Amino acid sequence: MRRLTLLSSALIFALGSVCAGAQESRLPDIGSSAGELLTPRKQQEYGSMMLAQLRHYDYTLEDPLIASWLDTLGTRLAANSDKPRQPFTFFMLRERQINAFATLGGYIGVNSGLVLAAEREDEVAAVLSHEIAHVTQQHVLRGAERAQRDSIPILLAMLGAVVAAQAAGGNSSDDAIQAAVVSAQGLMQQRQIDYTRSNEAEADRIGIQTLSRSHYDTGAMAGFFGTLNARSRANRAGYYGETPSYLMTHPVTTTRISEAKDLAAKMARAPAPFTADIASDNPLLPSGLKLGAATPGGGTGQFDYARERLRVLSAESPTDAIREYDRMARAKPLDDAQNYGLAIAKLRANQGAAAATILAGLLDKHPGDLWLTLALGEAEARAGKTEEADARFEAVLRSMPHNRPAALTYARVLSERNTVAAGKRAQAILRPLLGQSAEDPEFQQAFGRASEIAGDPVRAGEAYAEAAYLNGRAEAALVQLNNLKRRSDLDYYARARIDARIAAITPTVLELKRQGIEDPDLKRR
Repeated sequence: MRRLTLLSSALIFALGSVCAGAQESRLPDIGSSAGELLTPRKQQEYGSMMLAQLRHYDYTLEDPLIASWLDTLGTRLAANSDKPRQPFTFFMLRERQINAFATLGGYIGVNSGLVLAAEREDEVAAVLSHEIAHVTQQHVLRGAERAQRDSIPILLAMLGAVVAAQAAGGNSSDDAIQAAVVSAQGLMQQRQIDYTRSNEAEADRIGIQTLSRSHYDTGAMAGFFGTLNARSRANRAGYYGETPSYLMTHPVTTTRISEAKDLAAKMARAPAPFTADIASDNPLLPSGLKLGAATPGGGTGQFDYARERLRVLSAESPTDAIREYDRMARAKPLDDAQNYGLAIAKLRANQGAAAATILAGLLDKHPGDLWLTLALGEAEARAGKTEEADARFEAVLRSMPHNRPAALTYARVLSERNTVAAGKRAQAILRPLLGQSAEDPEFQQAFGRASEIAGDPVRAGEAYAEAAYLNGRAEAALVQLNNLKRRSDLDYYARARIDARIAAITPTVLELKRQGIEDPDLKRR
C-alpha cells in the first residue's frame, strides 16, 4: 500500500507534464544546461532525498558486501568518465526487474535483476557507464529543469518514474496496483521523452569510451543490449517480466546495437587515451588510492559472489532462494559461487551448521577470501561456535581495521547476543568508521543498536535519529532529536551535536512538505 500511495501521489503531480514534454521533444535541443535553475548543490539535495524515500518505501537493498562491490565498480568507471570530478552515488534495488537509472546529483540505481541477467561484470559495467554518461552529458538535468519550468514537483516526478519503472512488466495480480501501473504509462512515456534518441546515442558513445578507459570489454554494451532484446522478442523473460524494464526507458533498436558494435570495434583497435590511474587525480577518492587496470572479464573479481548474494537477498524468502538453487543443481552441478549463494540462503534460513559446512569447504579452496570468511564467521556464530566466530572476525579486523563489511558483519553478530560486553565491543569496532559513515543508514542503525545494548542511550538516540533521516523519515528524525534534547543527563557536547542536527534537518523537512511528501506513520498518530 505504501508503494501504491507513493505512485499515486507521484502521478497526480507528474502526469501533467506529459503533454508539454511530448510537444517539447519535437523541438531541437538548443545548447546545454548550465544549471541555472538547479545548482549542483540543489541537484545533490534532490538526489539524496529521492534515495532516502526509496529506502523508506523498501525499494533499496542494503548489504555491506554488495554496496562495496557496486561502489568499487562504479567508482572505477566514474573516475574514468569524461568528468571524473562529478560526484556519484551508486545503490542497489531489490527488484528483479532488469533495470537501472540515473537521476539528479549523480545518483545511479541498479536493480538486482540486471545483475542476475548479466553473464559477467563487463555487462554490468556497460550499463553503469551508459548511466554515468546520462549524468555527465546533463541529460538528466535538462529533463529536471524542464519539469521545474513547468512548476512540477521534481522529487515526486523522480520517485514516480522509478516506481513506475519497477512496477512495469511485473507479475502482480493486485487490481489496484495494476490500475496504478496502467495510469503510470504516461509517466513512463515522459521518461522516454527525456532520453531522446540522440541522448541514447551520445550515452552509448561516451559510455563505451569510459569502458575502454576502465579496461572493460567495449563490446559488452552492444552484447548485453542484444541479449535483452532477444529476451523480449523470444518472450523468454518469464521471471523478469515479458519486456525488461530497461528497454522501456532505454529503447534499443538493431541500428543502435550495430552502431555500438562498430564503435566498440574502433575503440578496441585504438589505444585508450588514458587509463584507470586517472583515479589518483580524483579529489573524490581517498589520498593514495589507485584503481589498478583490469583485463576484460576480470574487473573487481567479486562479480560471481555478488550475483549469487543478490540472488538470495532479492528472493521472496530464504526458502525460495534454497528452492531456486535446488532447481539450478538439477540442471547442472553448482559452481563455487553458486554454492556460496546456497550457503548464504541456508544461513538466512537459520541453518547455521549446514551453511558452515559448505563455507568451510569453499574457504579451503579459496583461503583468505573476505566474502567466504565473513559468511563462515556468521555461520559459526549462528551454530553456537562463538569462540571460533570471534577469533575469525578479530583476525579479519586486525588485517583490515577499517573495512566496512567486516566491521558491520561482526557488529551485527555481536549485537545479536544482546549483552553489555558485546555492545561495547561492537561500539569499539564501529567507532573508527563514524567519521566516514554520516550518509550510511545501515551503519547508523548498527551503531545505534550497539550503543543501546552497551548502555549508552544518548549515542543510541542520535544514531537511530540519523538512520531515520537517511531512510526517508526526516520528520520522524526531527521528533526523535527534539525528544532526546529534553533529557536531563545531556552534557554540553551532546546537546551541541543534537542542536546542530536539528538545524540541519529542518530545511529538509520543510522541502519535503513543499514537495507534497509527508510521513504516513506520523500522520496516523
